[in-house]
Amino acid sequence: MPRFAANLSMLFTELPFMDRFAAASKAGFKGVEFLFPYAWNEAELDAQLIEHDLQQVLFNLPPGDWEKGERGIACLPDRVEEFHEGVFEALAYARQLRCTRINCLAGLKPDTVPDAVAFETLVSNLRFAADILAPEGITLTLEAINSRVDMPGFLVDRSDAAVAAIEAAGRENIRLQFDIYHMQIMEGDLCRSLSRLCPHIGHIQFADNPGRHEPGTGEICFENLFRHIDTLDYDGWVSAEYRPQVDTLSSLGWLTRR
Repeated sequence: MPRFAANLSMLFTELPFMDRFAAASKAGFKGVEFLFPYAWNEAELDAQLIEHDLQQVLFNLPPGDWEKGERGIACLPDRVEEFHEGVFEALAYARQLRCTRINCLAGLKPDTVPDAVAFETLVSNLRFAADILAPEGITLTLEAINSRVDMPGFLVDRSDAAVAAIEAAGRENIRLQFDIYHMQIMEGDLCRSLSRLCPHIGHIQFADNPGRHEPGTGEICFENLFRHIDTLDYDGWVSAEYRPQVDTLSSLGWLTRR
């Protein structure tokens, strides 16, 4: 089976954030990720990783004002300086947490910004971030997020759009973050997509659809999908990024059946 990680922004939310590391370790996870680390002290996060023998596998660049509905700023031409500052802030956390994957959220495209301008801004920002992160051995990922249900207006909502931006950026340390939940909504045909895109993929996340709950609550056959991932030339993490239907421990049947 794949190497599974737990997204602590969505799993174990029955507990205070700092207590979720222990819970993830006790449940059998060896890797963790979360959306953003910036509300916490780097050393305190690192202490949790060390105490519970966990690897930090990924987090996101600063997204702008998340509470006000912003979902990334990488495509916004009037926020380039802020994006650059965010790269250095993320790098400081990555160094402390020994994290070798940072994800870029392209953002919601304003109606006033032409598609070509948003795309070129994204590509330029990807190059900047990749060039800063490369000497540190850090891979930048770009995630396609569905625009049908979760984030209407998100610039990069299909895997091919993400790959196009990655190829235009032309940096060796940029990879696709393939989210099974988002791509089931936008594209389907998951096994063939994973096979075709495998050379570009640097990280995988999952949740069932509809509902974004644990495997077994929706339409995706995860037993077959996990078996298929095992056949690919992919040695990265596969992260559980779902909202448990009831509570986290009762949602982990997919993990204990490995």
